[in-house]
Amino acid sequence: MDVQADAWRAREAKAGRVYDCANRSVAGFPFRLEVRCADPSVALFSQAAGTPLMNAKLDEILVVAQVWDPKRVIAEFKGPAVIADGRGPASFNVNWRVGEASVRGLPGPPQRADLVFEQPTIDRIEGGAAVPAARADHAELHGRLAEGTPSDHPVLETALQIASGSIQGSHPLLAEPFNTDIQARVTGLRDFRPKPWPERFREIQAAGGHVEIVESRIQQGELLAIASGTLTLTANGGIDGEVQMTVAGIEKVIPALGLDKMLENGVPQGTLDRVAPGVKSQDVNNLLGALDRAIPGLGKVVKQNANVGVALGINALGKETTLEGRKARTFPLRFADGVVVLGPFKVARVPPLF
Repeated sequence: MDVQADAWRAREAKAGRVYDCANRSVAGFPFRLEVRCADPSVALFSQAAGTPLMNAKLDEILVVAQVWDPKRVIAEFKGPAVIADGRGPASFNVNWRVGEASVRGLPGPPQRADLVFEQPTIDRIEGGAAVPAARADHAELHGRLAEGTPSDHPVLETALQIASGSIQGSHPLLAEPFNTDIQARVTGLRDFRPKPWPERFREIQAAGGHVEIVESRIQQGELLAIASGTLTLTANGGIDGEVQMTVAGIEKVIPALGLDKMLENGVPQGTLDRVAPGVKSQDVNNLLGALDRAIPGLGKVVKQNANVGVALGINALGKETTLEGRKARTFPLRFADGVVVLGPFKVARVPPLF
């Protein structure tokens, strides 16, 4: 068994994935095989430059294979895990209550892989202190090889599920707990060898690859949304494409998007340039002044109810429909070289991916 394990580690090392184990034991015969590894570490190396991309150290890994299902391997992880970029100091501390994985297709090329974590937490390490980065009650990621092989232009089908997840230090919308279920298909990959993300994104762009969001559902409080569409990458590394969305309760997120600021105490041109390119600040302010002159106080009412006004504007963009028994609107969310556009509103900009 040790000989087979060492041979597998050697094959993985050639692909840029180096596994080490401070103390390894084998048990479970005759009906199953258990390999327990204490103080394991995983290092990913770039094939092009031979430089380390990531190092991770865990407390323990238990790998189990049943004799009646030898092509399926199950692993249990014991945290915490300390993750570092390359040879640098620790960047993240990851922990969980239960962590499991399974891989099907071994000893040949893996055909499917699954990861499941209960109560995962991710903290950034800043100045020696842990800063909360992400939390969830439950998270699972599934991947299936739909076409090709891991070493030759694989096409990947994935499914991600998160329950009560939140991401700190990013957009305010992501800091509040949400549930999501996303199914996607990724094309344009050259292989699964470890490499820097910018390099992988360049490969996808050069190959004309894309991410197809086959189906997705997100719920956060009163907000409920489903979406599908296709996203590509431009030569500049910006995200391009369109996602068709159906949303119920969008007025609940207007403040987080910043659209309500358009009607507060006049509208600076910079704000309009960000959220509604082409609209002139003076035109909007003149309209509010005219409302006040026609019916004293009306302009103030419009300002105070900015969320409702902007929500009505967004509702007018799409078509009325229902979503899980609730009134909803369906409309496109467009990406133009990294700029995220909701109707006439420019709501965000995604930095270039390479």
